[in-house]
Amino acid sequence: MRQPHPSPTPGIGIDFGTTNSSIARASTNGSIDLVQFPSRTGTTESFRSVLYMDRTRHAGHLRLTTHTGPSAIEHYLDAEKKGRLIQSLKSYLSASNLTSTEILGRPFRFEDLIARILTDLRLEAERHFKTEIRHATVGRPVRFVGAETEADDTFAQSRLQQAFTLAGFEQVHFVMEPEAAAYAYEATLDRDELILIGDFGGGTSDFSLLRVGPNIRRRGRSPQDLLGNSGLGLAGDTFDARIVRHLVSPALGSNSLQRPASKHLPAVPAWIYTNLERWHYLSFLRTRNVTEILKSAHARAVEPDKIEALITLVEEDLGFQLHQAVQRLKYELSSSDSAEFRFIDGTLELRQQVTRTEFESWIAEDLAAIETCIDSLFQQTGIDPKEVDRVFLTGGTSFVPAVRSIFERRFTKTKVRSGNEFTSVARGLALHAQERQTRTA
Repeated sequence: MRQPHPSPTPGIGIDFGTTNSSIARASTNGSIDLVQFPSRTGTTESFRSVLYMDRTRHAGHLRLTTHTGPSAIEHYLDAEKKGRLIQSLKSYLSASNLTSTEILGRPFRFEDLIARILTDLRLEAERHFKTEIRHATVGRPVRFVGAETEADDTFAQSRLQQAFTLAGFEQVHFVMEPEAAAYAYEATLDRDELILIGDFGGGTSDFSLLRVGPNIRRRGRSPQDLLGNSGLGLAGDTFDARIVRHLVSPALGSNSLQRPASKHLPAVPAWIYTNLERWHYLSFLRTRNVTEILKSAHARAVEPDKIEALITLVEEDLGFQLHQAVQRLKYELSSSDSAEFRFIDGTLELRQQVTRTEFESWIAEDLAAIETCIDSLFQQTGIDPKEVDRVFLTGGTSFVPAVRSIFERRFTKTKVRSGNEFTSVARGLALHAQERQTRTA
C-alpha cells in the first residue's frame, strides 16, 4: 500500500528559468535557505536549465543516458564524441506546433524533457532540505517567449504545469516572476512603497507595478495592490544573438561571397548563421546536408578560411564554448568601455576588440522595445512615473548599463535598486509560498 505523503513543505519557491533555475525555502521567521547544487568546482545556487543526452555502452549494449544542470555541462565538455546538449526548453512552451523532437534517434515530448530537468531539481532540493517535496510555488513570465495572445500564454502555462506533474509535483501554484521579485525586495522595507519591478531573464523581460510594505503585509494583500503587469519575449538571449550576428558571424563568413565575387552571391545560406545566434541550435547543424553545403561553400568561397572556421565550429559542436565567450564579453562591457572578444578552442581562434558603444548600437531596437513595454504599463495603469518610490531590477541583463540607464533616466539614479540578481525570484516565490501557507493554516 502506498504511504501518504507528508504535509506540504512550507515556503518552497522554484524559479525555473530559461537559462538558470534556483530553489528557495522560507521559514516562518522570514529567513531564506537556497538549495546549493553540487558541481566539480564547489556548490552553486544557480542550476543551469540544460539537458545533455548521449549514448553509453553498458554490458555490451548502447543505452541513452541523460544529465542535467552542472552535471550536463561537465559531461558535455568531457565527451570526445558529443551527444546532444539542449538548453532554453522554456522558450518552446508557447509553440503549439512544436510538440516533440528527435534526440539520438528517439522521439521526446518537450514536456518530458522539461520534466527531466525539474525532477533533478526536486531531488536536489529534497537532498538539501532533507524532506520530500511535492508542493511548490513556481514563477512564470508575464508573457512567455513567442506568445502572441492570451491563449498562447495559457497554453504555455498548461504545458509547464504538465511538466511539473510528470516530475512528481502534486500541487503547483504559479506567480508572475516580477511579482515574486517584489516579495524579495519587500522583505528589506520598513515602510510602504509603490515600486516598479524589472525582471530580466534569459528569454523574457517582465515588469510589475505594485504596492508593497510592512503595513500591506499586516492588513493583508488585496488585488488592488497589484496595479499592472507587462512583458515581452526578449532579454539576455536576444542580446547574445546580436553579438553573434554583428561580431561572430562575419568572422565565420556571413558576409563572404562565392567566386566569382562579381555576382555578389553569398557563400553560405543565411539560415545557417541564424541558427548560430541561438547557440543551442548549433547541434541541429550537425547533419549530412549541412556538411555538404559547407564543403561546397568552402570550395567556391572568396574567403575559404572563414568558412573553414565555421566548419570547425559546427563539426566540433562548440556552441556552448561560443556562448561562454559571448557571455564573458557582455559581462566585461558592463564594467568597461571596451573589451576583447576571445574565442579560442583548439584550432579555432577569434579575437576582436569591441566598444560598449558598438554593443549598444547592436541592441538599440531591443532597448527601444523595453522602453515601449514600460510605457505601456504606465499607460495601462494610469500611474504617473513620478509616483514610483523605488525601482527594483533583477536578472543578469539588469547589469547591462544601457538597460539600467533606461530606468535611471526615467526615475532618477537614486530610486533604482538591485540585489540577488540571480536568486531574488526564487527568494520571493518562497516568501509568497510561506505567506499563503500562513493565511490558509
